[in-house]
Amino acid sequence: MNSTTQTTKDPMGYAIKEYHATGKAAKLRVFSSQFYEDEIPVATLFRTFDQMPLQEQEAIKQCRGRVLDVGAGSGCHSVELMKRGMEVVAIDISAPSVEVMKERGIDARIVNFFDKTFDEKFDTILMAMNGIGIVGKVERLNEFFIRVKQLLASDGQLLLDSSDIRYIFEDEDGSLDIDLTAGYYGELDYKMQYRGIKGEKFDWLYIDFDTLSFYAEQCGLQCEKCIDGEHYDYLARLTIKK
Repeated sequence: MNSTTQTTKDPMGYAIKEYHATGKAAKLRVFSSQFYEDEIPVATLFRTFDQMPLQEQEAIKQCRGRVLDVGAGSGCHSVELMKRGMEVVAIDISAPSVEVMKERGIDARIVNFFDKTFDEKFDTILMAMNGIGIVGKVERLNEFFIRVKQLLASDGQLLLDSSDIRYIFEDEDGSLDIDLTAGYYGELDYKMQYRGIKGEKFDWLYIDFDTLSFYAEQCGLQCEKCIDGEHYDYLARLTIKK
């Protein structure tokens, strides 16, 4: 949970900055010890509302009041919320990303979500694009939910989307080939590279709705599923129990 990401080790931030400046970008490569190399099309980080998947569109529709956009990247969700007249604060640990968002007219700040010196209150916390991934490990969920409660106004809400990735481990007969001794199956590790810029390895969490609900309830949060996406993904809304 680094407080900031140095530009020299920030491939996504540099990709966002280059695309914003030129409208073009090279491959943003993604590596994991669990899977083959993948790629993130940088243009998708600048998508408009019509280009967003269903759960992101619904999340934006459900945002209200003062909104905190966590891990905002290029600021595509913040831009749409601002078009709708919302007051938005966007945070990210990537300095180039925050620079781009400021150029797009967003109140963007270099802030780590877990930094307790950031103590403002929000009616909505938005964590789109599997933003809960920053938690990294299931064992850190308690810390995460405590932080959510610190930042939410009394009647506030957390909106997040994630995916149940157990389908990746399904055999042809429908059984699951999961090593139960290796921890929760949604705990992954990634590294990114953009041109010659190589990032450090980081943990990333995909969480199924039932597991999310279980840990949220333990921390005094009520969890409801808003919609299911098209590929084992979903949008959830969490509120503080009264």
